[in-house]
Amino acid sequence: MKNLILLLMVVSAIAVSSCSGGHKKANPFLSEYNTPFQVPPFDLIDTADFLPAFTEGIKQHDAEVTAIADNPSAPDFENTILPFDKSGKVLRRVSKVFFNLTEAHTNEQLQRIANTVSPMLSKHSDDISMNAKLFARIKVIYEKRLESNLDAQQVRAVEKYYRDFERQGANLSKDDQAKLRKINEDLSMLSLKFGDNLLVETNKNFKLIIDNKDNLEGLPEGVISAAAEAAEKDSLKGKWVFTLAKPSLIPFLQYARNRQLREQIYRGYFMRGNNDNAYDNKSVLADLVRLRAEKVSLLGFANYAAYIIDDNMAKTPETVDAFLNKLMTASLPVAKAELVEMQKIADQEGGNFKLQSWDWWYYAEKLRKQKYDLDESELKPYFSLENVRTGMFAVAGKLYGITFTKVTNLPVYQKDVETYEVKEADGSHLGILYLDYFPRADKRGGAWCTDFQSAGWENGKKVDPVISIVCNFTPPTGDMPALLNWDETTTLFHEFGHGLHGLFTLGKYNRTAGNVPQDYVELPSQVMENWAGESEVLKMYAKHYKTGEAIPDKLIEKIVKSGLFNQGFETVEYLAASILDLDYHKLASPAKVEAVAFEKEAMVKAGLITEILPRYRSTYFAHIFSGGYAAGYYVYMWAAVLDADAFDYFRQSGNIFNPELAAKFRKNCLAESGDDEGMVQYKKFRGQEPSLDPLLKRRGLK
Repeated sequence: MKNLILLLMVVSAIAVSSCSGGHKKANPFLSEYNTPFQVPPFDLIDTADFLPAFTEGIKQHDAEVTAIADNPSAPDFENTILPFDKSGKVLRRVSKVFFNLTEAHTNEQLQRIANTVSPMLSKHSDDISMNAKLFARIKVIYEKRLESNLDAQQVRAVEKYYRDFERQGANLSKDDQAKLRKINEDLSMLSLKFGDNLLVETNKNFKLIIDNKDNLEGLPEGVISAAAEAAEKDSLKGKWVFTLAKPSLIPFLQYARNRQLREQIYRGYFMRGNNDNAYDNKSVLADLVRLRAEKVSLLGFANYAAYIIDDNMAKTPETVDAFLNKLMTASLPVAKAELVEMQKIADQEGGNFKLQSWDWWYYAEKLRKQKYDLDESELKPYFSLENVRTGMFAVAGKLYGITFTKVTNLPVYQKDVETYEVKEADGSHLGILYLDYFPRADKRGGAWCTDFQSAGWENGKKVDPVISIVCNFTPPTGDMPALLNWDETTTLFHEFGHGLHGLFTLGKYNRTAGNVPQDYVELPSQVMENWAGESEVLKMYAKHYKTGEAIPDKLIEKIVKSGLFNQGFETVEYLAASILDLDYHKLASPAKVEAVAFEKEAMVKAGLITEILPRYRSTYFAHIFSGGYAAGYYVYMWAAVLDADAFDYFRQSGNIFNPELAAKFRKNCLAESGDDEGMVQYKKFRGQEPSLDPLLKRRGLK
């Protein structure tokens, strides 16, 4: 949901494309969408529409920017900042569809188009940020912003745009701008390549095929059935196929008694991008690290981490280092204690081996059963996807009074996608929500929230948001519905929190509405996870998929008591990845890395035990090498401090659905989140700075 400034402010297009039979059809990106609620007309969009639309969108945006820059009138907010803020509508429209599809429903044609379009967009973004005449006008307005009768939001928009231009090279010499242009183009292509390689390595280059039923020992029936269905789809009827998609991988690691096969599938997972084949990512990421260091050196920063974090709440890499080290000091002993307990179980069973990374899930599940008498397979029947979705909608309704109504007349990009109209308590339209749940070969792994239309204002009218949540959950099998594990349940609540942020966003200007520091972004999402496991909330939605019986108090008690389970491991693997990310991006130019050796050295320095791998190893660390989290993976934990503190505020009030606090949170932390700096907005809600204690207590680290 983070604003990537000028590049993401360029997004839609027009033109015409050929249809079968030689006829010409109107390019759907050329005009306003003639659909309910202005959602994208997926039923009319052809792959051939994208490139002409991008070309036309860039052309139109160039013309808009030129008109602003060449305006003979003295620069002011109304003739420069405002039209620039609203420019690029066509480009914005096509980009939001195209880049969502390349993540959620891609194909080779879209990937080829992405490789063509990426340098076009990079050049276009640089053409804008290095437009001397435009920057000169913005600079004049910036220097007079406090004496021009601008309101607070206008001043903030001016300051944000001025800072954007500075950070994107507007003050560089022509020679350095030329160098920066080349670096930006190369970075855009390398990022695409990293993601494309990872997609193949995850979805195509590895499958665990089992033809001996004895090797399925320990696996729940639902997992076995899903593997049989996957095999049948691969024309391997009578066998069982397990993949690197989390709904297939994690249950196998948790339950399969065959240790050799657990190692085989986990190696397939953690060696992605590191197999010395055509899809190897080691040299790709090395080039990304080197070029990022070169880029920020031109811009006057010591390293890429300093450049990124300067724009965040943390402000400096040193602050983040101290934060991560403090948490690692607290969590590593807990993880080591967990390992000792699991090793005892293995020894008691006559294992006669030292536990390795591929053993952790299996023995953690045994430890959960031993300590809490809780088997995750006991829980899943109560967490059908339908019930979990109903539960998260009910939580939002109790907090904010909004409702969700399924609509079936909207075009979708894939047949399994669901759409909902969201309304305020008074029945007025708020926005549209798309939900895309299950893994596909054409979808990248993980879960995320994005939009096809951001909330905003245009010509004095409110633009309603169109939000999209994409996941990779356990799909239904046979007559069994999709049953989610606890991690998938909280993931859906998490992404829904991002969705609420997008739905509630208010603000007149694209540059500021809903745009928050990267280390604030995860607050709206992570805070929603807290409600998922509350006893009174579980009773609202956790119902057995066969009988409709509400989850019994005994199971709820087990869930609550096991809340601290495996928190050492989960915290340490996350912190390890965050430290690895920061170490890459603290390198000064010229940065040269050999990925495997660099990662090993970084993890030894961090004190990581060999039985735990960083949550993302270098060659499949998509967050930082093909996503928007470079030098920023730490933000999930930073925001966890905020979300734990915020939910503790609800708890202290005696009502987790406290309407007064919910209204304050919606206003200050969601709707008006971009109105001021992140901590300022949080303190408007909380009345004070957040405490670290609620997070440490929640994770059992204190």
